[in-house]
Amino acid sequence: MTESARLPAPVAQALDREWRLLIGGGLRGSRSGRTFERVSPVTETVIARVPDAGVADVQDAVEAAHQAREVWRDTPAPERAAAVRALADLVERHAEELALLDAIDAGSPISNSRADVAVAVSQLRMFAGLALELKGDTIPASNALHLTVREPVGVTARIVPYNHPLMFACKIAAPLVAGNPTVLKPPETAPLSALRLAELARGVFPPGVLSVVVGDGPEVPDALVRHPRVRRIGFIGSEPTGRAIQRAAAESGVKDVTLELGGKNAMVVFSDADLPAAAEGAVFGMNFTWSGQSCGSNSRLLVQREIHDELVARVVELVEARRIGDPLAEWSEQGTMINRAQYDKSLRYIDIATGEGAKVATGGGPPSGPGFERGLYVRPTVLTGVTPSARIAREEVFGPVLSVIPFDSEREAVEIANSVDYGLTASVWTRDLDRAHRVVRAFEAGHTWINGSSRHFPNVPFGGVKGSGVGREESLEELLSYTELKAINVMFRL
Repeated sequence: MTESARLPAPVAQALDREWRLLIGGGLRGSRSGRTFERVSPVTETVIARVPDAGVADVQDAVEAAHQAREVWRDTPAPERAAAVRALADLVERHAEELALLDAIDAGSPISNSRADVAVAVSQLRMFAGLALELKGDTIPASNALHLTVREPVGVTARIVPYNHPLMFACKIAAPLVAGNPTVLKPPETAPLSALRLAELARGVFPPGVLSVVVGDGPEVPDALVRHPRVRRIGFIGSEPTGRAIQRAAAESGVKDVTLELGGKNAMVVFSDADLPAAAEGAVFGMNFTWSGQSCGSNSRLLVQREIHDELVARVVELVEARRIGDPLAEWSEQGTMINRAQYDKSLRYIDIATGEGAKVATGGGPPSGPGFERGLYVRPTVLTGVTPSARIAREEVFGPVLSVIPFDSEREAVEIANSVDYGLTASVWTRDLDRAHRVVRAFEAGHTWINGSSRHFPNVPFGGVKGSGVGREESLEELLSYTELKAINVMFRL
């Protein structure tokens, strides 16, 4: 028995349904009849039972996608765009319900969940608006006619993580607009908004064009990645899982794989920076709102030594003013970790850091007192005395832990920033424009800011280098990555 009846009425109403998979245009349970329990990180009780899909369900979804590929490929791009735009309208119409599901299922503050839904709607509409950019070129290579056209890759798997459940579920936009039947695999740790999205999407697309399949464990994504009919894979998640997907894909065929993976991102602050703005940027960019569960978080704050103490004091003051608590409350600025494993991992890394000599400037453990009798909360934490070689400075925690590292020179700052295996984001804060451009050009990172942090912008490519992945998202580059370029040579007899 689930505990949804004890929740606020709108949340209980959103949860009050039979959760089903979307396969071949129909909503159904798993072939095996198995389900798995969704335990909310907020209440630590069962809030739903979800179909536990297996290999047979993946085969059904991929086969349905394969059968739909010609119909969807031959649908004109403006019509495909219209269908995605219609889905955006449905998501917008059900925005509050979807936000409530993410709040209770993933522990994201309701204000943040609403913002995620708004971004999802915007992204769906942006990719629909880019549909006519799926074009080729003519090339004056000879007196013949030489042209290129962009064609869909084929059946696509989109595998997404838990930190922005609905927003990342709507990553189906680019492959669908590009003409690829798509199988979405949402996270088993927060699948509810994606399954509700599947209900809303039913009837928007021809049968088989979109399927949504989730199972409890690695069986479903592994079967998707290895399926011989799956030609294109887009994954967001951890670096170890990304490498496993590359291996599995290579073992089963020649496939096009893009990966948006983890980060251990540096925010570099020089002594001439606007310190109040930099302090706000450090706190904002750490994504404490998501309990630090973001691959783009600037979890390493590199501070020039002469301003170290002043900047740390400003950051600590801002962090201690943040309100942590019930994600369903309008005032909440930070909710829970996604599950017990991530909760324990964050606390373990704090212990590792202090064992290696770091000092806790604020936070350092779970909150206590009324309102925290249950729920997987970890206080936003700032660590000082961190060295560049410490584990906390090199390994991704994916929790609300900000490490402060002092530096003396520009060269040292760049060396520390680039010393990790990741390369997703980086930022530099300074009033010296020459220095800003030198440093940002020297960063080994795919997405950077000068005097800014963590903000994303429409049609600005996002993605990493090194261990942070391959490919770019949130842009025309993402849309084009779901196509193949064909050259056509028309030979004239003159």
